[in-house]
Formats: sequence, C-alpha cells, structure tokens
Amino acid sequence: MKQAFNILIALSVSLLISCGGKEDKKKENFSYEKTAPTEQAASTAESVPASKKIDLSDKGIGPIKSLELAAEIDQAMATQGEEIYKKMCTACHRPDKKFIGPPPVGILDRRTPEWVMNMILNPEEMIQKNPLAKELLAEFNGAPMANQNLTEAEARAVLEYFRTLK
Repeated sequence: MKQAFNILIALSVSLLISCGGKEDKKKENFSYEKTAPTEQAASTAESVPASKKIDLSDKGIGPIKSLELAAEIDQAMATQGEEIYKKMCTACHRPDKKFIGPPPVGILDRRTPEWVMNMILNPEEMIQKNPLAKELLAEFNGAPMANQNLTEAEARAVLEYFRTLK
C-alpha cells in the first residue's frame, strides 16, 4: 500500500512539473511591446469590408470599357432604372441597407461607373476574376450576384437610378 502511495505521489509530481513547462513556453511568445504603426495601418486596411472600400480606378471585367456620366441626372432614365431595379434587383438588394447583397446607395462614390455596369452585365466573370468582386462575394456569405440578362441600355438606366440614391 505504501509503495502504491509513493508511485502515485511520483506521478503527480511529474505531471505538475510537465504542465508547468508548457506554461512558460506560452509566456515566452507574449509581448507587451506595441506593434509598429505600419503593421497597425495594414491590419486596419484589411478590416474594411469590401462593400465600404473605395476603388475609383478599377473598371471591372466586361463589355463596358469607358463611360462618361453627364453632370445632370437624366430623370426619365432614372425612373426607368428604378422600375427595372424594383423588378429585377430587390430580391437581393435594398437601396439603402445591407441585405443579401450590398446596398447601391453611394455606390458611385466607391466604384467607377464602368465597374458597376460590368458587375450588372457580367457578374459571373467579375466574381471569378475581379479581386473586389471576389471580396464582396466573401463578405456576403458566398451569395453570387445573379445575371439578370439586362441589356446595356437597361443596366445604364439602373446606374442612372443609383445616381439618385443619397
């Protein structure tokens, strides 16, 4: 009995010693030093969701290579675009709040008109090849934008409607 008790004590002591060593290793990796400012800036930039990122140079992938917007909003075209948007887009998008897809309000402050048009007209290829579209796909839980097979004129009308959203 005494021998079993001594073995039990020896096992307990060795267990305590082995656990103590692992604790010291964890403390060695911990540091109270501040990270460099560049590292902090990089982590902050990475934490901005794709829907909030501003990229006014990317034109996307698709048929629209260049698009000039008039200073004045074409109200007739915007009305037509609103009708198309309500019919084809509201299953996944709300004008001013996050839903299945991102809200279009202020989109032209964050994206080029060409990018928006190419995303409407060519969502499959955009999601496969455009880095920002890939990030949006990840942000919105892998829900890809459906191709609504709009014509360029219909997509342009939807873009004009987006210009009215404030």
